[in-house]
Amino acid sequence: MNTLADIRIACWSGPRNISTALMRSWSSRNDTFVSDEPFYAYYLKETGLNHPMAKEIINYYPNTYDQVVKSINKEIPQSKKIWYQKHMAHHLIDLKNIDWIKGFYNCFLIRHPKDVIQSYTKKNQLNHSNELGYIQQYQLIQYLHKMNYNFIVIDSSILLKNPEKILKKWCSNLDIKFDKNMLRWSKKIYNTDGLWAKHWYDSVIKTDSFSKEKGGKNNKIEVKYHDIYKECLKHYEKMLLLSRF
Repeated sequence: MNTLADIRIACWSGPRNISTALMRSWSSRNDTFVSDEPFYAYYLKETGLNHPMAKEIINYYPNTYDQVVKSINKEIPQSKKIWYQKHMAHHLIDLKNIDWIKGFYNCFLIRHPKDVIQSYTKKNQLNHSNELGYIQQYQLIQYLHKMNYNFIVIDSSILLKNPEKILKKWCSNLDIKFDKNMLRWSKKIYNTDGLWAKHWYDSVIKTDSFSKEKGGKNNKIEVKYHDIYKECLKHYEKMLLLSRF
């Protein structure tokens, strides 16, 4: 088993995936502290996007790139052994200064873009493929590959078919013991959730375990999203080939 006193996991996802459920899963371990989208305030400040609670979020959290990087590389809170960080890949606006990710166990959580686009456009306007994170995820993977650092890729549809099997493999990859508690959690807003939980997490706070995937790859994409879909699909398929799970 891993005897390191400091295990930091960066799970890079895009929107409309199971990233919050995975954060719940890891938070169910007694040895793990979790963080919810540390770069969100920075992303909102830099883009000026009018997301719900944007001003409140920017004022409450570290909102410059350097501040965020410093905050997630400090000593693990609450004297925990593991620090699981849920990240949105598209929150990294500039990918030139990412050396710090070499100090993390990096995981890339992917989902078929048809399902993502179908879900995303129910609540959001979609203008560019950059908003869905596939391009940024693949750029991070390219960087890690170039630097000869290990990473893992997990397709959420595969995880949802057998959460215990995939989580066991993930823990084995980290050389830590799998904890059955990772399969269950409480139906509530957690104190480690971002301030935005009350707006975005209406579904996940009603769940206490991984749910079967909804939607399917036969969903039709609106014509206006075809170019975005093709661009995302190209990167998704490249990443899927790298998955060992």
